[in-house]
Amino acid sequence: MILAHRAGIHVFATGGLGGVHRGVEETLDVSADLTELGRTPVAVISSGCKSFLDIPKTLEYLETQGVAVATFADGRQGQVDFPAFYTRDSGVKSPAVLQDEAEAASVIHAHQCLGLQSGLLFANPIPEQHSIPFRQMETAISQALSDAKEAGATGAASTPFILAKIKDITGSKSVEANKALVEANVIRGTRVAAALKKLETSNVGAREPAASIYSTNGVSLGVRRSSAETSVATEPPANKGTIPDLTTQEFEPKPANVFVAGSLNVDLACDFAPRNGSSAQTPELQTSNPATIAQSLGGVGQNVARAAHLMGADVRLCSAVGDDLTGKAALDALAASDMSAAGVKTLSAESGSRTSQYIAINDKKKDLVLAMADVSILEQIAEDSALVESFENFWLPQLRKEKPTHLALDANWPAQHLGRWLEAGKSIGAHLTFEPVSNVKGAGLFQMKKPYRLSVFPKPSVNLATPNIHELAAMYHAARESDAFERNDWWGIIDALGIPDSGARVQLALATTSELVDQGIPQQSIQLLPFIPAICTKLGPQGVLLTQLLPAKDPRLTSGEYAPYILSRCANSTEETLGVGGVYMRLFPAIQDVKAEDIASVNGVGDTFAGTLIAGLAQRGKDAKLEDLVDLAQRAAVLTLKSKESVSPGLGTLRILL
Repeated sequence: MILAHRAGIHVFATGGLGGVHRGVEETLDVSADLTELGRTPVAVISSGCKSFLDIPKTLEYLETQGVAVATFADGRQGQVDFPAFYTRDSGVKSPAVLQDEAEAASVIHAHQCLGLQSGLLFANPIPEQHSIPFRQMETAISQALSDAKEAGATGAASTPFILAKIKDITGSKSVEANKALVEANVIRGTRVAAALKKLETSNVGAREPAASIYSTNGVSLGVRRSSAETSVATEPPANKGTIPDLTTQEFEPKPANVFVAGSLNVDLACDFAPRNGSSAQTPELQTSNPATIAQSLGGVGQNVARAAHLMGADVRLCSAVGDDLTGKAALDALAASDMSAAGVKTLSAESGSRTSQYIAINDKKKDLVLAMADVSILEQIAEDSALVESFENFWLPQLRKEKPTHLALDANWPAQHLGRWLEAGKSIGAHLTFEPVSNVKGAGLFQMKKPYRLSVFPKPSVNLATPNIHELAAMYHAARESDAFERNDWWGIIDALGIPDSGARVQLALATTSELVDQGIPQQSIQLLPFIPAICTKLGPQGVLLTQLLPAKDPRLTSGEYAPYILSRCANSTEETLGVGGVYMRLFPAIQDVKAEDIASVNGVGDTFAGTLIAGLAQRGKDAKLEDLVDLAQRAAVLTLKSKESVSPGLGTLRILL
């Protein structure tokens, strides 16, 4: 391990690790492997520790040494045993489970970039066909330990003696198993190393976002203080993951393939913190209360942009702040997290603009008591307003110059501003994603006045929307009230979808659930398809409903693999003229059942989902398929659900999956 570390080798595959010997309370026999791994930053891949060792005490000792331990699932579900060298099972559950090499590489990369000096242990179970039954091994080990005690084999002589006895007792089965597990570990280690190399050389560079967002004491970099307080690392690791001091470094605007236009807030969370001895649970009104106050960046646009950034996309956030202390703090925080502020316009004090702020006052349990929001900066609609001038002379020139492949809009823009952004995005051929934000604001997409008008498939103004069920319903009702469903071009697309006049309740229930059909969710999404040909409806613990309008001749229409999800196919002669192929509808179950006690905050979960989808679409290019990204986006959303941040800093660990 020492030599590997000094040679710059991050992944070290071996047979088995030493450990705590049985009877340690008498012999104090603990392998030096454990203490060395506690102070050597390498990832060791082994088949656990030798079977004759005390596995529970070994794991406890590793935890004390600060060594993270995880076991590869190797095709198994749920919790798995920490392997016992010759056998896959030990009766001792692994502290953590890794699904694949990519996940292992992400853990190593995050570990390096945080500058941690302890090691990692990834246990790789022996291949099933070579595993010796657990009870058979326990019998052999008991006999070998007894023989060793009688022979007086202790200290350095203990392990070779026991291994030789196990070989004799098992009839050389242990030797064959040993060869098989070493080979399996080398293969696994090679794949992990390859995945790690890919992650280190990804297009984002070697910086790990999780490290760049936090100071050395783990405090979120909301409003930046002195550089001494917020330096990123005092002793960065001497490898490609070294993190620069982002608090003092200036960045030139870099080209971006994703523009996100939307809100940027400074959020303050005021958590009631009663003094010692007080039984009070909620703050007292009309007086000062003790509290812990945390600042962070928020806003839907900022959250979406940050998620896409952490997932590896080159992102530019287009938003506005006021010429005030809060605005300066927001710009500093963006720079500290390695996000470009080139698209953030500072509006003059004379314009009456104030940086958006949201203040939440919470009780002792951190449940909301009262909130105050000052978020009017994007709501200036007068033609001579500073916001209109900024669009024409600040954001639009950037958009035309960079020509990003993807543009995301949040609905915090009033309807007429949405129209300006939609027209601009369409003019450069960008794929456009719409995040509705709320029921009221999401409806604004269908409330635009002339000269702005939503166009329909095959050249829609909006390509993708990511509403929740309430926002979907609000968008549907707004479209109906604005007579969007009376338009001839809308009807032409709906008629071409091939859905019978009698409806498709049975098919919809089979594709989704009867409960969703009763709520009208799949029906509403289909009605909106001509305007928005891909809709990912977020269903919370029920998962995500993906509804897509497939173009004519799309291979999925005739693929057996996709057949269960094809709700309808074009049933008239307009296939060639309108380009309509059919409807793809698929319900993705929730990727993980998150327990209530594991939920840190629901803030930013949907934004994280949207940002991850956008990053995936941008990085995979024209061949990207939404259905291949939904589960990854759900996984990212779960990370945020378990995080106190509005976007989990841990998203960077998922980048390799793109």
